[in-house]
Amino acid sequence: MEFVLANGMRSSNGQNGVGLHDLISRAIDAEPARGEARTRRFCRLALECGVDAFITSIAGIRIPRIIYGTAWKTTDTERLVELAIQTGFRGIDTACQPKHYNEAGVGAGVTACLNAGLARGDLYLQTKFTHLSGQDPQRIPYNPRASLPEQVAQSFAASLRNLQTDYLDCLVLHSPLPIREQTLQVWHAFESLVDSGGVRQLGISNCHSRAEIEHLCHESRIKPAVVQNRFHAESGYDREIRAFCSERQIVYQSFWTLTANPRVLAHATITALASIHRRTGPQILFRYLTQIGVVPLTGTRSGTHMRDDVSIFDFELTGAERRAVDKIFAEEAAMTR
Repeated sequence: MEFVLANGMRSSNGQNGVGLHDLISRAIDAEPARGEARTRRFCRLALECGVDAFITSIAGIRIPRIIYGTAWKTTDTERLVELAIQTGFRGIDTACQPKHYNEAGVGAGVTACLNAGLARGDLYLQTKFTHLSGQDPQRIPYNPRASLPEQVAQSFAASLRNLQTDYLDCLVLHSPLPIREQTLQVWHAFESLVDSGGVRQLGISNCHSRAEIEHLCHESRIKPAVVQNRFHAESGYDREIRAFCSERQIVYQSFWTLTANPRVLAHATITALASIHRRTGPQILFRYLTQIGVVPLTGTRSGTHMRDDVSIFDFELTGAERRAVDKIFAEEAAMTR
């Protein structure tokens, strides 16, 4: 598909070795601007030219195929979120969990980009409700003595304030609660937020049991549209869970994707594919995942790596190349049995 940029430059999705993201950067450089004007122009061109690619969940919500994750960014969160959006990310993941996330920093970074020309509807904002067991006892964002539904309501209200928005694209349960009945109690509170229009779809994270997800689907009125799990060999890369998600049009999101897989990234097949496509190992891995229906999260602090991440849609792996990578993951999973 060919895109025409504002200055007449043309892109053909990475043909001739030039990626769409590179062409957008050249278009910006061709008409120098500084500060907010440059940010506004980059955001507009990135959106118009389709740097972001999407997948549609069972709830009918479009989710970017690669998402910027914000855990452990502390005081640098605002700058990094703004940089990620300027670079072309359209999905941001966070949590109402001060122990690991600076949700207000995410909101400040998002607001800076909205003020520079993006509309709220151009972004996918996803946050989480975290049970007491995952909170810092000194910084719990809700009344720990309140009922579970009230804790959900208070956490949701805090997220809206922090993110400076009046709705969430997705609310994720950070992990199942110790007792199934408690998980369902929280989920039913989530459903009421969808009913009221404050949340567009729901998800669950850190759930490595297919039976647990099946039970949630069976007992819930509003089904999970997202499952977000750590992507590592010890869980068999969630092969069974991913198959279930594919059957139900649930979007599977991966985190810890690079950190947990150094042997995969160093594998001769990955390095060979990186050479063939003139890409990096992480780009090959992320592109492979997006082509098999997985939405990876990336939490890089590097502007260069951000540009690499959003430019993965400039190329595709062939069927034979994907099967070669399939084999790597099968071997890694087998080693942990």
